[in-house]
Amino acid sequence: MEIVKVSARSVPKSVAGAIAAVIRENEEVEVQAVGAGALNQAVKSIAIARSYMALTGVDIVCIPAFTTVNIDGEDRTAMKFIVEVR
Repeated sequence: MEIVKVSARSVPKSVAGAIAAVIRENEEVEVQAVGAGALNQAVKSIAIARSYMALTGVDIVCIPAFTTVNIDGEDRTAMKFIVEVR
């Protein structure tokens, strides 16, 4: 499964476009975010991607979960959203 990583400085419309592109190709994508700012941008991006996909008649859903990622040699807890076609 392809992973889209989101930071606090990510532009939601750009991330939404990436999410929609991967969904069109693979019908699923994992969106990862570490920290409150990144999580905020990720949720906005998923909402925008959902409206993009709805225009083509595709309904997507997201399943939130926790995961561990390694950043600079340190394990951090991240949120991941499995975004897939309903």
